[in-house]
Amino acid sequence: MTHTARRMFELLEPICLVTFFADECNEELAALGHRTYWDGYFASRAAPLGRVPAQVVHAAFYNFADGEAARHIPSAWETIPPEASVAARERGSAASLRRILGGEPAGSAGLVRAADLTTKAATSAPTEGRVMYAGMRTVPVPSDPVARLWHAATMLREHRGDGHIAALVGAGIGGTEAHILSALEQGIHPPESFGRVHHLPKERLTEVMDGLRERGLVDAEGRFTDAGRETRQRVEDLTDELAAAPYEALSPAELDELVAELEPITARLVAAGSR
Repeated sequence: MTHTARRMFELLEPICLVTFFADECNEELAALGHRTYWDGYFASRAAPLGRVPAQVVHAAFYNFADGEAARHIPSAWETIPPEASVAARERGSAASLRRILGGEPAGSAGLVRAADLTTKAATSAPTEGRVMYAGMRTVPVPSDPVARLWHAATMLREHRGDGHIAALVGAGIGGTEAHILSALEQGIHPPESFGRVHHLPKERLTEVMDGLRERGLVDAEGRFTDAGRETRQRVEDLTDELAAAPYEALSPAELDELVAELEPITARLVAAGSR
């Protein structure tokens, strides 16, 4: 099932990415009154957890810098109900998918079937230890097929993300360290220039890099060591293993059908950069 989990991640991730890359979601959140992209991001993604304090959001999201969640939570909810932000995220993401896919694919029987099978998987996994996934499970499943496909894919993304955090914690890799290792995997050098961390104080980045060197995960030039590469791969392999449970709800025939229906959808999204 680990191979299935990796393949489904490849197929579903471009569906989820419209939330972050395309314009419609941000426009919907801005229309509610969220002042910045990050206000809308934190408000809409964290909302299924309820009105929890920033410390809880920071813990659940895992890889944001200290204090970053607190710049948006709970202030982003003070005048805009969390439920409104969740609904806006869904509307905008579904609108992006419809635009990118075009009228015929978005209304096809294949997309409806893909939405149904993805939802079957996404609503079948245990929630224990899966904070973000459990939160998403409390959000009603949309009746519209395009919105339902996005919603189910996002549930599975949060399920995988919860498992990824567990794998990182088990390997002793913190959130900023995970970004550094991801940057190295992408061939970014120096890894401190990666867009998710370059804005952090230089002292903090130096501390992280020194810690990775002391553990033998990066070398003096800030590049992967063999041990670092092996650690990164071990985390990814465990993430796939922990992400497999939802797909056990589908028969082999249903999995084959789902892959076949998703492939042309994903190909169109990849070609558009999910924008």
